Amino acid sequence: MSGAGTRIGVGTRLLYDGEAVEVVELAATTAGNEVVLKDGHGRVQRLSLKELLFSDLARVLPDGPGPSGGDADEVASVVLDQLIAEERELTAERAGHIREVLTGYRSGSPELAANGEPRVGYTLAVPMEDRKAAKAAELGVTIRTVERWLAAFRDQGEAGLAPRKGHVSGPAASADQRWVETALEVMVEHTDASRPSRTMVIERTRARVIARFGPEVVPQPSRATAFRILADLERRHPLFRLSTKRNRDIAGRPDGPYGKLRPTRPGEYLLMDSTRLDVFAFDPFTLRWVQAELSVGMDWYTRCITGVRVTPVSTKAVDVAAVLFESFRPRPFGKDWPRGAVWPEHGIPCTALVDVAVEGIGLASPPIVPETLVVDHGKVYVSDHLSSVCRRMGISIQPARLRTGRDKGPVERFFRTLREDLLQALPGYKGPDIHSRGEAPEGEAFFFLDELEGIVREWTATVYHCRPHSSLVDPGLPGLRMSPAQMFEHGMARAGYIEAPRDPDLAFEFLPTKWRTIQHYGVEIGRRRYRGPGLPATGIRSPYDGPGKNSWPFQVDPDDITRIYFRDPATRTWHTLTWEHAPAARMPLSEDALLFARKLAAAKYRYPDDRLAVADLLERWNLGLGTTLAERRMALRLSREQAALNLPDTGEPETASLPSVRRALGHDPRTAAPERPEPAAEMGDDDETDVDDFYADALGDV
Repeated sequence: MSGAGTRIGVGTRLLYDGEAVEVVELAATTAGNEVVLKDGHGRVQRLSLKELLFSDLARVLPDGPGPSGGDADEVASVVLDQLIAEERELTAERAGHIREVLTGYRSGSPELAANGEPRVGYTLAVPMEDRKAAKAAELGVTIRTVERWLAAFRDQGEAGLAPRKGHVSGPAASADQRWVETALEVMVEHTDASRPSRTMVIERTRARVIARFGPEVVPQPSRATAFRILADLERRHPLFRLSTKRNRDIAGRPDGPYGKLRPTRPGEYLLMDSTRLDVFAFDPFTLRWVQAELSVGMDWYTRCITGVRVTPVSTKAVDVAAVLFESFRPRPFGKDWPRGAVWPEHGIPCTALVDVAVEGIGLASPPIVPETLVVDHGKVYVSDHLSSVCRRMGISIQPARLRTGRDKGPVERFFRTLREDLLQALPGYKGPDIHSRGEAPEGEAFFFLDELEGIVREWTATVYHCRPHSSLVDPGLPGLRMSPAQMFEHGMARAGYIEAPRDPDLAFEFLPTKWRTIQHYGVEIGRRRYRGPGLPATGIRSPYDGPGKNSWPFQVDPDDITRIYFRDPATRTWHTLTWEHAPAARMPLSEDALLFARKLAAAKYRYPDDRLAVADLLERWNLGLGTTLAERRMALRLSREQAALNLPDTGEPETASLPSVRRALGHDPRTAAPERPEPAAEMGDDDETDVDDFYADALGDV
């Protein structure tokens, strides 16, 4: 029932169930108060007053006193809030004058009477007409103005005395709407195109209006008015200001309210994304700068970074799998990190109790077992490799909407924080776009890729994880801002213990699988032959229903094809199979590098083989001839001291390094060049290399 402050009594007119009725009687009975309604046909109906007041069928007609929901006037608070300070003072002064005419007191109450009130001529003993005339003479207005103020005050209160504000209308409201709508249509058509000029939009609008409605049918605005109309339409559809990419993002916003996933515990959603870093890295082979990409994994609930991977030029599927693997197996912390940035060991069963903490043991990031992976539609994120890993680990994949970065808003904001707080302070910073680039930022770059990754890891652990985050709040304590590390502890207290898989061979699960048959000479993958202990005999039938007949699964690391890995289905133990030409490489060799070496050897030799191709490629890189983008990318991946995945040792001897095996393969250790010592594996950011001496020697050759 609508209507506020309406008195229900005999004579009150209402609209009940679509019929105009009038209250003709009020009666008090033992069951409660009742009303008698009479319609225009003389029919009488008796209802309880409670049913009449709370029924949706009854509505007071607007001719009664008090506001109605269908009134054209705005709410009093809306009218008063639009007034400036001078208008508020004028409205309050008018209200005081009207209350003095009605009651004799400016405040409207004898209890709040000012000195000298009521004044002569405004007492209640004076007739109302004389009080109106006295007030009109006092304010210098007509009696009709005072009467109009009295009616507005009785109807709307103080809001009725506020100065009336006309409807603010722009140029688009005063122009012909057919021209305006056509102009907006032309602007929308240029959303995905390059930015047009305002003159071109005006000319196309004029031509389209004439073709659609005929000449001289729609009034054409002047050039100045048309420019003002386009400026007004810019608020509805941005086109001419700022960047076209931003305008496309605004045009692609959903019509309805934004929806978002709401994590309730750590590990529920893991955000993964890659971005081009705004800082140049250093190429150790050509002494030139190179662009790098950063791939991270972020726990949505805690905003903790669970995995970091910096790659040259572009990101591969194995790099994304390595970032996901770090959520299960975080890297060790750096030796110079403060203790507050070190995370405790994890994976210990709940039934085990450890009384003494071992000094020096810790992790660089928190352990997270993701339940759902939120990724975009990048090629590496929708690959079969990542999908198979997620299926094996029981992880669901939630793809983001196309070209909708807000679906992964927290990780996108992390990239901006990383650029503003860290990258812009590093040498070689090139800015977020070409308009922000310095004169020669590549001339300042001196960080290798592994060094740049170590810097990002250390900043994330020592600064980002320990700094309060504006979005990490507890609903019970809205004023408290927690850091990602504190939010992780808060989530553990709410959700309970996180137990990660403790399989020591878990890293093999994140490698891509190749299905091949077993021959008498071993296994052939990509024209490369592998053999080693633990390989089943040729006549044994495969228990797997693979894509090929009698095929077996083998795990292959694309960054190191000198060996592959095979798990015995009977004993469930892993075995390492070595490439027959692995001794010629003397270092990890990627699959891309081998394919490129084969192309070079085929163009140079008549009967090339893999051993000759690898040796020629290494000689080419040693001479500094690898200057193409493809070669630099391969060399950079080989130059890294850490692999994408820290694969466990299968405990089998490296037979390919034995002198007898090398002689059998045609590599006599007495005539071969001395082998380079294998670099020590990097443990987090604990790098023992003397960086300053290396750079001094490298730059001295330029």
